[in-house]
Amino acid sequence: MKFELLSKDGNARLGIISTRRGNINTPAFMPVGTQATVKAMSPEELKEIGAEIILSNTYHLYLRPGHETIASLGGLHKFMNWDKPILTDSGGFQVFSLSALRSISEKGVHFRSHLDGSMHFIGPDEAMEIQSDLGADICMAFDECTPYPASYEYAVKSLELTTKWAKRCKEWIQDARYRIQDKKSGIVHHESCIMNQSLFGIIQGGIYKDLRKRSLEELVEIDFDGYASGGLSVGEPKEEMHEIINFIAPLMPEDKPRYLMGIGDLNDMLAAVEAGFDMFDCVMPTRNARNGTLFTSTGRISIKRTEYKADSEPLDKECGCYTCRNFSKAYLRHLFLAKEILSMRLNTIHNLYFYVDFFRKMREAINKGQFKEFKDRWKMLLR
Repeated sequence: MKFELLSKDGNARLGIISTRRGNINTPAFMPVGTQATVKAMSPEELKEIGAEIILSNTYHLYLRPGHETIASLGGLHKFMNWDKPILTDSGGFQVFSLSALRSISEKGVHFRSHLDGSMHFIGPDEAMEIQSDLGADICMAFDECTPYPASYEYAVKSLELTTKWAKRCKEWIQDARYRIQDKKSGIVHHESCIMNQSLFGIIQGGIYKDLRKRSLEELVEIDFDGYASGGLSVGEPKEEMHEIINFIAPLMPEDKPRYLMGIGDLNDMLAAVEAGFDMFDCVMPTRNARNGTLFTSTGRISIKRTEYKADSEPLDKECGCYTCRNFSKAYLRHLFLAKEILSMRLNTIHNLYFYVDFFRKMREAINKGQFKEFKDRWKMLLR
């Protein structure tokens, strides 16, 4: 993986991540394909809306159908028929969300499956093994997602554990590469993936700025291909989240991608791009689509409202997606109220197109030195 910083507008960055499976223009939004699918979307539709990378979930694919199964079928790209880049999260956040079903030690996390209650263990070695079997282009180091609220003492211990696990993840992938290079036989699928995978470290530290800075410094010393800020949008007030975003982004290495994990609110992403972040993911556009909330150039709308019952206009006259080119708000409302499967599909196509196009326009604004005007205009619409 190679990252090139093309230009800046203030702290907002325009860049490009080059991988063997294609380029990712940044700032970039990654649609979430938790179970090896972006809900309601085919791979062809994702390409049509302009998606350049998707995110899949280590924890869920480990439990079902199993990483060994996916590896035996040629890896995640072949399994889901997606030939562009894939980023896999470490599973740390999902394990964090199972707080009532898990126990943490220095070696890793024992937890019960949310599917059937069976016991499992994932540590840094296991997280890397799963991601290498999946064949992701970008892997995430295993981390402990610090909860909110958390005492300073807890945040310190969580940070220290995350650093130890991050170091072990880096050692695991280096050791695996050495073993592959020493082999005289040909390289099989998942071994080839290991040779080409990039690894990002995850900054923790809760809402404590000194701990965030310490976490970043320790990860930079280990040396990763990119750096992510995790442990945000876990219940903290927006003001505190934005304070951490604005504090940590300028401290992150300028020559590496900066990834803000799990943040999908448009105002939050605008603030984060302004601070200097490059990569984002969230289920917000797809989840909202299934619930009938749609994003437009004039703000959010709820398609179930009575005012759209006989509305023959497209959802958004400024939108070029398949949904807006072909269907009226009245039809979209009818499908949603009738609970038709097509409702989820058309709504999802629109919302994801909107997000991908929003980022394309954001990149144009940065390139023209007009990002502040772009941000201020959207803040007015998103009140």
